Amino acid sequence: MLVVGDSLSAEYGIARGSGWVALLEQRLQAQGLRYGVVNASISGDTTAGGRTRLAPLLSMHRPSHLIIELGGNDALRGMPLAHTRENLVAMVRAGKAAGTRPLLVGMQLPPNYGASYGRQFAALFEEVASAERVPVVPFLLAAFATRPDAESWFQPDRIHPLAKAHPLMLDTVWPVLKRML
Repeated sequence: MLVVGDSLSAEYGIARGSGWVALLEQRLQAQGLRYGVVNASISGDTTAGGRTRLAPLLSMHRPSHLIIELGGNDALRGMPLAHTRENLVAMVRAGKAAGTRPLLVGMQLPPNYGASYGRQFAALFEEVASAERVPVVPFLLAAFATRPDAESWFQPDRIHPLAKAHPLMLDTVWPVLKRML
């Protein structure tokens, strides 16, 4: 399995081995599922960066599954949604062409980015998944980001989850991924 993501998957601000991707590998092993997991996530990465890096990663690792967790940094930088959509579509198609089974992992934005942009951004993951006929996890942080105590799940920057949130992130991805295995 290959995970191409941003800081949410790259264990930003938490101890190595405690992020949701490392926990995914542990869960696969504990359940007797023989998948290795390559975490090719980079903090700060955008869909354009992931798209550029994807072909060599697919060639090198030849994964059976591709998890794409990108787009949040595009939105935080105010990039046009069409640009993000185009890059996600290209990544999904590249994954399919390489024989992988892609999974899109979506993101949502804080309300200060504007209600309309936020709605459109959140919807684009499901739109791409539907158009490309691939599974999607609509919102990686769904298990805790909208809770009344949401602040207690994030690092002081209010963007990056604490280590205690990563098992919940895995629990959000797992049901969709498990159906793909």
